Amino acid sequence: MTDISPPLKSRIQSIDVLRGIVMILMALDHVRDFIHITANTDDPLNLATTTPALYFTRWITHFCAPVFLFLSGTSIYLQSLRKTKKELSVFLIKRGLWLIVVELILVTFGWTFNYAFDFVFLGVIWVIGLSMIFLGLLLFLPFQLILALGLIILFGHNLLDIPEANAAYQHTFLKDVFHSGLFSRYPIAPNHALVILYPFLPWTGLMMLGYCAGVWFTGNVSYEQRRKYLVRTGLGMIILFVVIRWLNVYGDPHPWSAQQNGFYTFLSFINVHKYPPSLLYILVTIGPAMLFLAFIEKIQNGFTRVAAIYGRVAFFYYMLHIYLVHLVATVFFFARGHSYSETLPFNANFPFYFVAPGEGMGLGMVYLVWICVVLALYPLCEMYDRYKYSHRDKWWLSYL
Repeated sequence: MTDISPPLKSRIQSIDVLRGIVMILMALDHVRDFIHITANTDDPLNLATTTPALYFTRWITHFCAPVFLFLSGTSIYLQSLRKTKKELSVFLIKRGLWLIVVELILVTFGWTFNYAFDFVFLGVIWVIGLSMIFLGLLLFLPFQLILALGLIILFGHNLLDIPEANAAYQHTFLKDVFHSGLFSRYPIAPNHALVILYPFLPWTGLMMLGYCAGVWFTGNVSYEQRRKYLVRTGLGMIILFVVIRWLNVYGDPHPWSAQQNGFYTFLSFINVHKYPPSLLYILVTIGPAMLFLAFIEKIQNGFTRVAAIYGRVAFFYYMLHIYLVHLVATVFFFARGHSYSETLPFNANFPFYFVAPGEGMGLGMVYLVWICVVLALYPLCEMYDRYKYSHRDKWWLSYL
């Protein structure tokens, strides 16, 4: 593989379709976060307390962040076919910085509705932005070196689990933002804290690999060739996941274990670590995603057209859905009889306004609200998609 490839004559819709599907699934997870009765008191992946329905409601959304990071890298490669490396590097660095600012201000406020910003989050938008900055700097390296670095990060970063598991391990901000994560909280001012949700190393490595996979979507790769590459790689990742997970010695900081029955043992087997994303987490999400890309490309129907719209306006949709979901939670909060004087977080470690731990709806209502949120946003997404298409000359749209 080389880094010199002709561009496609037309856009490959499968990338937008898959991105749109994971954006839709992402809203399910966030609706659950805000309105499910146990969302803020228990882990839906806790096999001692969860139900299969609740478990898979959470587990299926594992695909969202890694697929989005991977496809972001792929899209960046396709941009490299239209821009010089210098132009693309400058764009990625500026857009990355913009996304970090958005995370610190707009995304944080959307999640908390806390105008005092007592808590500021480093979440998925921050890690996308920082990964773009790093990739913007790495673009000048040979393609093969970028690929090698991405693979080294993917397969090697879990070696850091070994010192991190030691009781004597000393967490620092740089260590936690690099890899440890663990929702670490660091004071940045009196009564204000920065919370690390997404340490960047493995996510940046994943974007680098997505960038390298972009060569499969260029004009000199036929549909048949692309499908072969995707199927082989996707199946290989799934098989590798099963083998490494079965050995239970590397690739995830939490080993699986036998449970009360075979089904729950299976749930333990596929319960992989997201913060930070382990090798096994990435294998079990990106592998099926590649198979999906292989088989969806030639399918065009109403569903794929709708999903592609969500995928083409992913950032716009992301920002709107956070505020809409939190607004719905606020309506439920007051409907349960709370007054405005109770809007403050319920304890010093809980940053979300208009949400009360231990209160909320059942899983059926979570799904109903999720469907309503996604449908409510569709007209706005469709309108914005049309605007972007008809105003492609406006430079600022590339930052949204």
